[in-house]
Amino acid sequence: MNNRRNFLRQLAVSAAIPAAVCSRAFGQAPPPAKLEETDPVAIALGYKEDTTKVDPAKYPMHKPEQRCDNCALYTGKAGEASGPCGAFGGKLVTAAGWCQVWAKKPEPAKP
Repeated sequence: MNNRRNFLRQLAVSAAIPAAVCSRAFGQAPPPAKLEETDPVAIALGYKEDTTKVDPAKYPMHKPEQRCDNCALYTGKAGEASGPCGAFGGKLVTAAGWCQVWAKKPEPAKP
């Protein structure tokens, strides 16, 4: 049983090495893809590119001030029109967007 586990582990590692080498040899990984509202995960989480277009009847917990750029899962830079989101596997979401998993970004710690 251990031999089979070791073999599978080695197989996984040996399969990952060429991918890592190729990504380094040919530059960085491609930029993340833009999330479309028609993406199945976006539909499941109620993603909208514009928070003002969220249906209040369908999402009664939504508030207009909830935007992707003030969500804890959004990792884009301040002031940019879009950025990566952890809820969507790093795909780019609009800063003015919204989805059901919105969570308030914590305030920065004061020195």
